[in-house]
Amino acid sequence: QVQLVESGGGLVQPGGSLRLSCVASGRIFGLVDMGWYRQAPGRQREFVAEVTSGGSRHYADSVKGRFTISRDNDKKTVYLQMNSLKPEDTAMYYCNAPNRLRVGDFFYSWGQGTQVTVSS
Repeated sequence: QVQLVESGGGLVQPGGSLRLSCVASGRIFGLVDMGWYRQAPGRQREFVAEVTSGGSRHYADSVKGRFTISRDNDKKTVYLQMNSLKPEDTAMYYCNAPNRLRVGDFFYSWGQGTQVTVSS
C-alpha cells in the first residue's frame, strides 16, 4: 500500500526551529514532485513548499527565506527545515505529490500529518 508518514512536529517557541520528515512507500517517489502543505484549525489546507523531481524548489511567500525543502530519493524522504518559526506557522503539516495533469489531485493518500505548534 502506497502511503506517507510524516514526523518531526512538536511545540516550539517563536523564533525556534523544527525539521519535518516525510517517508513515502511505493515506487514513484523519485519520479514525482513532492510538496509540504499545512492546515490550521478552521482554515483550508494551503501550500507551503515543493521540490520537483528535478530538484527545483518553490515556496509560499509566507515561508520564503525561513523554510527549506529538500529530498533524498534513496531514502524516499522529503524534509522541511523550518527556522524563525512564528505563531502563524501553527498547523498540521502534511506532505504529498501533486498530480500536475489534474489540478487538486495527488498521487498518494494523505498521511496522518505532524502537528507544529509555535507558542511561548
